[in-house]
Amino acid sequence: MDKLLQGIFEFQQDEFEKHRELFKDLGKKQEPHTLFVGCSDSRVVPNMITKTAPGELFTIRNIANIVPPYRKTEEYVATTAAIEYAISMLGVETIVVCGHSNCGGCNALFYDDNQMNKIPHVKKWLELASEIKEKVEKAVPANDFQAREWMAEQLNVVLQLEHLLSYPGVKEGLAVGTLSILGWHYIIETGEIYNYNFDKRKFELLREND
Repeated sequence: MDKLLQGIFEFQQDEFEKHRELFKDLGKKQEPHTLFVGCSDSRVVPNMITKTAPGELFTIRNIANIVPPYRKTEEYVATTAAIEYAISMLGVETIVVCGHSNCGGCNALFYDDNQMNKIPHVKKWLELASEIKEKVEKAVPANDFQAREWMAEQLNVVLQLEHLLSYPGVKEGLAVGTLSILGWHYIIETGEIYNYNFDKRKFELLREND
């Protein structure tokens, strides 16, 4: 707790003072240009990765950066509600779905029932990505853990991009050019980001001069 409190004081004395005018404006409204859907993993920091300031990203974080397919429901659906709000009320111009290396949520797709029964709500949540397990097991030998991990993480991003298309306003925005969608695979240990190429159906390393 002491570390958190000290962080507050340092923020108020340093970062806040540097950006006082920005925060003054942000106190009145937000106009984020991008919806960033990322994993809850503590190693993935959206504003650091994209070098964006407060007010630029509307951020959703959950286990395995999952986008539930859109449906009308009386349930409490936090991720669905946040995506709906970003599209319909904030009018974001870009949506990023960002997966990452060494993703615990993707790894959990391959856990046995004994392991998953200890985390029943996680087990239920990951049903939204369950089809990935079968694809990976068919394509990659069980002893090639690294290849399985890499493939599962990238397939998961693609699946969530597909789910995004079920949301009102997404297909329409893409068709008229008011909305763009990006799928990223962030490599924690190198800082590299692989971007999904929809035409080629594969991930390509982002390079500054491309």
